[in-house]
Amino acid sequence: MEKLFHLKEHGTNIRTEIIAGLTTFFTMAYIIFLNPLILGENSPTGMANTAVVTATCIAAAIGTWLIGWLSNYPMAQAPGLGLNAVFAYTLCGAYGLSAGAALSAVFIAGIIFILLTVTGARTALVKAIPLSLKKAIGAGIGMFIALIGFVNAGIVIGENAGSATTVGMGNFASPTVLLACVGVILTIVLVVAKVPAALFISMIATSVIGCICQFVFGIEMGVSAPTSWVPYLDFSMFGKCFTSFGDLFSAPLASLLATMITLVLVDMFDTIGTLIGAADKAGYLDENGDLPKIEKAMLADAIATSTGAIVGTSTVTTYVESTSGISAGGRTGLTSTVTGLCFALSLFLSPIVGLVPSAATAPILIVVGVMMCGSLKDIDWSDIEVAIPCFLTVAGMPFFYSITDGLAFGFIAYFVVKLAKGKFKEIHPLMYVIVILFVIKYILSALTSMGVI
Repeated sequence: MEKLFHLKEHGTNIRTEIIAGLTTFFTMAYIIFLNPLILGENSPTGMANTAVVTATCIAAAIGTWLIGWLSNYPMAQAPGLGLNAVFAYTLCGAYGLSAGAALSAVFIAGIIFILLTVTGARTALVKAIPLSLKKAIGAGIGMFIALIGFVNAGIVIGENAGSATTVGMGNFASPTVLLACVGVILTIVLVVAKVPAALFISMIATSVIGCICQFVFGIEMGVSAPTSWVPYLDFSMFGKCFTSFGDLFSAPLASLLATMITLVLVDMFDTIGTLIGAADKAGYLDENGDLPKIEKAMLADAIATSTGAIVGTSTVTTYVESTSGISAGGRTGLTSTVTGLCFALSLFLSPIVGLVPSAATAPILIVVGVMMCGSLKDIDWSDIEVAIPCFLTVAGMPFFYSITDGLAFGFIAYFVVKLAKGKFKEIHPLMYVIVILFVIKYILSALTSMGVI
């Protein structure tokens, strides 16, 4: 283990890495059950739920192992939230592609990512981003995952009947909300007391409380009791991306172009944003805000995207929930190895994963969000040229419920601010390309919404 992952060099040990890997897995295990809701038989894709579960577990395991072994970073990958919605409701819904054709598009996007990575283009894009924006990305992701945690816990709810606000406080008479609040309090106490593996302990303890309340006292806590030990193994979508290239290229040129730009931009900047944010939390960024070995992490992401398309799921990306394992002490690829193994085992033991309710994982997201906002102190808020793009990046991610859209607004604002000040030379040439691509993406989205394409 020492030879493979250099544990002593990173100030960690096998026990800590195992706990961190388990923490990351349980924090993001919801994707095993959520992905079929978005990509399954009741969505525009029409894919069988069992096929989506199988593909999700395999893609997550392979992607997580790849990033851990290639970069030795404690990151995890799985089919991305938001990216799966793009697949189902944009590619299959708005553009009318079949599930197989959409998988073909994802596979091609993965190949494009691989080429961009091995040529150094993706790394150059990261280095083109100003340090202040990199710091804002980390904080923005912290706000984003904290909001996910609040929503998953039911503490924050969207607009409902009779409400005059866009969001509001949840119903504290709900048992699941109360369980989440108990989890938040327990997590805060353990973290402040600096208890080792505080996040993992709080998650398990909250899950045990939830199971007792539901199975002993009959109070619904969102725990899924095992109903069958039969594994979810359905390979009906395996290889569909290869047999559906004809369907993809028979689509209208405008739709095809919009499809590829959407996939490339969304995955590229979701990955870049997540990697920088998680790496900042782990202390991996250098003095310039750059991530050493980022090309290896991005290569793992690119390969995982194409692999995910082959097994039958939407774009695979690095998960912001990786920060939960990092916060639990994970510092090497051994953390990823454990997380990936858990995803592989979930093919056979997936009903057990349901014993960890969202009320138990939500508090971890909230507290990790707090931790990630520490990078805000490194931004010069007194300089309005810095403050505007950084604020829009930080605020945009939770408000738009999208890492990519938050990045887009921050980058566009940075571009506008520099032009307004006449500081053309301070804009890296690649930032022009990035901003133009984002603008094209939004124009194509608008034209699609209007039915023009």
